[in-house]
Order: sequence, then C-alpha cells, then structure tokens
Amino acid sequence: MSDIRIESDPHASESLKQVVVDHLDAYNIAVTGMSEYSPINLFLRDDGREVLGGLLGAIWGGVLFVRILWVAQALRGQGHGRRLLEAAERRAVERGCRHVFIDTFSFQAPGFYEKQGYEIYGRADDWPVGHTHYFLRKALG
Repeated sequence: MSDIRIESDPHASESLKQVVVDHLDAYNIAVTGMSEYSPINLFLRDDGREVLGGLLGAIWGGVLFVRILWVAQALRGQGHGRRLLEAAERRAVERGCRHVFIDTFSFQAPGFYEKQGYEIYGRADDWPVGHTHYFLRKALG
C-alpha cells in the first residue's frame, strides 16, 4: 500500500471539495435510502437586482437545514427575514419535511428565531470565544 498522507489546501477547487461531499453523500444515501436532495436558495433583490438578503439551505432526509439567513442592515426589522424563513418553510412542507434546523451565534439572531417559533435545543459556549453558538429547531405542521 502506498504512503497515505494529509495535505492542506486552503485554496482547494470546488471540484476537489465536491469529491469529499459526493463520497459522504453516497454513504448517507446507502445507509438511509434517502436520496432526494433539494437546495433552497432564496434572495431579496431591489429593482436594480442588487442582492439585499437571502436564505441558503437544503432539504434532505425530511428536514430543511437553513445554512445561512442574511438581511442587509438597512432592511432589518421590516419583516424580510421572517418572509424568507416562511418561504423556505412553505417549500419544506410541500416536500414533506417535518422539521427545520438552523444555527446562529449570540451576536446574531437567536431572539429573532425564537419569535418565529424556533426552540433552542443545544448550545456551545465560547464558540467563538466570548460568545455562544445556538442550535435551533422548529416542527413543521
């Protein structure tokens, strides 16, 4: 057997990183039998098509995982984040999802998510140092 080594590549190409993702996905599908995957990419745009917010996530295994929710500072507090979440949740329900999972930091928006019906089910203190990383979920009806 040849020498197996660890290589660091901070600028790895998307195609190289995709090799790792594809192998883990294949394993997950083989074990669970769940192969349906649906990305969720929603964007807030103004008349000039500038992106002023968005939600990035994916549906797999009967769950919506929201990876990123961002709204431009000038638009916060006007209901845009709630609208993005609701749009993603509607898509998740249409696809038969039973839950939504999201994580956020103490300096971001844990209170916002709780107002939208999410509950904190886990936390990691001091991540990043001096702050808390929250893990939230919401049951879909």
